[in-house]
Amino acid sequence: MIRGVIFDLDGVLVSTDEFHYRAWKRMADEEGIPFDRQVNERLRGVSRMDSLGIILERAPRPYSEQEKLALAERKNGYYRDSLQGLSPSDALPGAFETLAELRRRGVKTAIASSSKNASLILERIGLAGKTDAAVDGNDITRSKPHPEVFLLAAERLGLPPAACLVVEDAAAGVEAAHRAAMPALGLGPPDRLPDADHVAACLADVPVEQLLAIRRPSPPSAPG
Repeated sequence: MIRGVIFDLDGVLVSTDEFHYRAWKRMADEEGIPFDRQVNERLRGVSRMDSLGIILERAPRPYSEQEKLALAERKNGYYRDSLQGLSPSDALPGAFETLAELRRRGVKTAIASSSKNASLILERIGLAGKTDAAVDGNDITRSKPHPEVFLLAAERLGLPPAACLVVEDAAAGVEAAHRAAMPALGLGPPDRLPDADHVAACLADVPVEQLLAIRRPSPPSAPG
């Protein structure tokens, strides 16, 4: 029985994808590094430093670790500046309603995001304090597809992983959920989330009753 629902943030409750793209694009252009939306797709669900590593694959020169940290911080500054314009109207369809209905039913909720800016985003869109627990990039050392963020969220909810459902928009997040022994609801195009246990366009398309019924398929029985 699902007793807790763990939500990724970006692409699930709010979309800041365009803000990320523009911030990475500005930094890459300043460095003379080719960067486009096709490369940007590879960054979905990936931590900041891992994203930078992907971008630097096309760099015309090598960067020291200190330079990489400076690039990541520069990008983050551009991104954080853009977040000041966020408001509750930027929450994705079904975000407020789903959280409220889960709380009404006594189902615990948590945010589990690899973003170190999660608290700022939640505050700007009016979701700060609306869940029972939150884990972000400041709490973890390993990014998705490692399951650390979801396992820590379950721990903070006081629930075993098997009693939690993950809501994700990235393949890396779905893999992390499964590695944590949790079923996953994928939000987005089905071809981008082939391993999710259920796929929908957005939270508004999944009634809470249906959401709580999502399960991992049972493994096939061994031939007798």
